[in-house]
Amino acid sequence: MSVQLFVPTFRIDECLEEIRECLEKGWTGLGFKTIQFEDEWKKYTGLENAHFLNSATVGLNLAVKILKMENDWNEEDEIISTPLTFISSNHAIAYEGMKVVFADVDQHLCLDPADVERKITDKTKAVLFVGIGGNTGQYLKIVELCKKYNLKLILDAAHMAGTRLNGQIPGKEADVVVYSFQAVKNLPTADSGMICFKEKQYDELCRKLTWLGINKDTYARSTDKGAYKWKYDVEYVGYKYHGNSIMAAIGLVQLRYLDQDNAYRRQLAKWYDDRFKQHSNLIGTIKPAEDCESSRHLYIIEVNNRDELLLALNECEIYPGVHYRDNTEYRMYAYGKGTCPNSHRLSERIMSLPMHLKMNKQDVDYICDKVIEYSSF
Repeated sequence: MSVQLFVPTFRIDECLEEIRECLEKGWTGLGFKTIQFEDEWKKYTGLENAHFLNSATVGLNLAVKILKMENDWNEEDEIISTPLTFISSNHAIAYEGMKVVFADVDQHLCLDPADVERKITDKTKAVLFVGIGGNTGQYLKIVELCKKYNLKLILDAAHMAGTRLNGQIPGKEADVVVYSFQAVKNLPTADSGMICFKEKQYDELCRKLTWLGINKDTYARSTDKGAYKWKYDVEYVGYKYHGNSIMAAIGLVQLRYLDQDNAYRRQLAKWYDDRFKQHSNLIGTIKPAEDCESSRHLYIIEVNNRDELLLALNECEIYPGVHYRDNTEYRMYAYGKGTCPNSHRLSERIMSLPMHLKMNKQDVDYICDKVIEYSSF
């Protein structure tokens, strides 16, 4: 029995039906389904703006770029972020020539507000908060810090599709929220993302930047009448970052099932929890924060012999992952080495266990048996 870390689930017939409509209408690019998906995402989240993109990585890039442009930040200015994240979170800051300042993480693997406050200087312009695994951590304390010090807040919600905090989708408090719909996320397409700015003017600028700086996209021009629908202006040096209708068509179907799918993920997590709580001296589990209904994109444990355990589980055809390596271990961010001791310690000890909708309780029991068998004190 082989158990992979991630295996996406698609409602194939429904996805094909949505895609068929794109093909029949002859509109597979920007517009049509992308607009439908944006509208449905705004209804689902309660966020006022949403722009569909070809990945969450470009969304993070645009989040930093637009905030920098509109607030006159300089390249020597700083954004506080976590070292325990996928590298695209921190690359988004580096893309704009700004400095990543690393703050440590708490018991939820999210930013520790106390260390964030210690790292704030007169060059600090924003905080980038990563909801790792779908967890909200101490997000509301970070919100308060940003208000106190007049900092912008970027919420990297790549893992948070469907996460709720106190019954609400988090993000209305942030200046910008970025979601991922990459192939193995909770709402999987092939690859795509969504960027949700608080300010309408930033959303409008974003739409121009994602279409090469052109001030009227092809879908808008297709609805124009008269001889001048081809005539547009180019206001910025922009990018080809927008999403397309094929990916949006898949996303529309996946969104219908997101809460149902996340509920099953939480059931998988409960099965893991129930087995491991009897072995808390051997295996630590990373819990969601209080009042957080997590998307449970990840199920993370902490063990003493992580690397050896990974190899032992692979021999049993169980394929966990690690989320993530301490980013200060990478050459380009080595200047931050030693500044976040808890992140570094945990990055040597944490492991993500298989977590996907094709699993059942028998799979969870098998994995737990092997983790318990091969873990060491």
